[in-house]
Amino acid sequence: MEYWRVNILQSQTSLVHQLVCSNCHSPYALESLQTFATCCEKPLVASYKLDDTFKKTQLKERPANMWRYAEVLPVLNPENIVSLGEGMTPVFDLTRLAHQHGFDKLMVKDEGLNPTGSFKARGLSMAVSKAKELGVNHAVIPTAGNAGGAMSAYCAAAGIKATVVMPGHTPKIFQQECVYYGAEVILIDGLINNCAAKASEIERKTGAFNMATLKEPYRLEGKKTMGYEIAEQLNWELPDVILYPTGGGTGLIGIWKAFYEMIGLGWLPSDIKLPKMIVVQAENCAPMVDFIKGVERDSSAYRESIANGLAVPVAFGKDMIRNVVRESGGMALTVTEQEMIEGMQEVSSNEGILMAPEGAALWKALLKLKNEGHLSGAEKIMMINTGNGYKYLENVQE
Repeated sequence: MEYWRVNILQSQTSLVHQLVCSNCHSPYALESLQTFATCCEKPLVASYKLDDTFKKTQLKERPANMWRYAEVLPVLNPENIVSLGEGMTPVFDLTRLAHQHGFDKLMVKDEGLNPTGSFKARGLSMAVSKAKELGVNHAVIPTAGNAGGAMSAYCAAAGIKATVVMPGHTPKIFQQECVYYGAEVILIDGLINNCAAKASEIERKTGAFNMATLKEPYRLEGKKTMGYEIAEQLNWELPDVILYPTGGGTGLIGIWKAFYEMIGLGWLPSDIKLPKMIVVQAENCAPMVDFIKGVERDSSAYRESIANGLAVPVAFGKDMIRNVVRESGGMALTVTEQEMIEGMQEVSSNEGILMAPEGAALWKALLKLKNEGHLSGAEKIMMINTGNGYKYLENVQE
């Protein structure tokens, strides 16, 4: 398996050009290990020399994982790729729920079928691959759960030491998977922002590379492959609406980045109507909903959620998230803890898909949008289920 994957990728050359500040576009060297743009204290993003030399017809014979898009990914030497088969997750039609609630076309992209059970596998496959390429031997990450498990798995595959910092209330399954992958696990009181402070301390004391959300430029590049897959799986058309459960927001930003890159490659027409991007957060922890609505609230006001991935009181990429919502004509809204539990039950009992609470939040948000007249039901709608619900059963048991 390893041989044929690398053999195919050896014929592909990355079109990556440089890293730039997401705010002022100042360039940063690709050859060096980078964190974020110190000029503006904002995330760095990778830019590519997009032209018609990389054609979508070239994808036909490639392996069904995210590395099929290697030309628009930043790893320069395919020998550094650390892959567990992530990507090309299925898109399912939710026909029963659509019929019951008056939706013409309702889909879910099920990221819970990735290695380690979530979309975090994409970002951490990419980040660990690039860290390996740049000589990293120790990585640290603050996590609400899934990112820690993903980094632990990919670091194990890469031979890189892993340190995971997560809230003490995180379900045991998330803690245990990190331990089994050989990671050092540190439990902290509070939410992921408290874990981030500890991870930064470890970074300063040990020299470990910090893979916190958008504090390095490559997790975004892995997450953006969701956008490429959505277009390819829908025969180069796009949904009218995409609902995304938003904590740190890397996936939302990445999907939007992918759409523009595909326009640059000529894979999508320049006049294509891009989807409305809908941010969904937990009522317990909704800093992006507040930010988009112009409400200022101290991070201490936000609480934990059964949707661990939504319990993110401070989003480093908040400006980028807001820009995506505004550019797309989207919006942001919240759902309650009880609504998430009800959503898990409704989707699983009708469609046979056990969504994570984050994904179930999208279903309940979608019903609100339709009931309030923001959507008619005639739109082509896609929800991104970011994780496997089995990992959350400890959270939702009565």
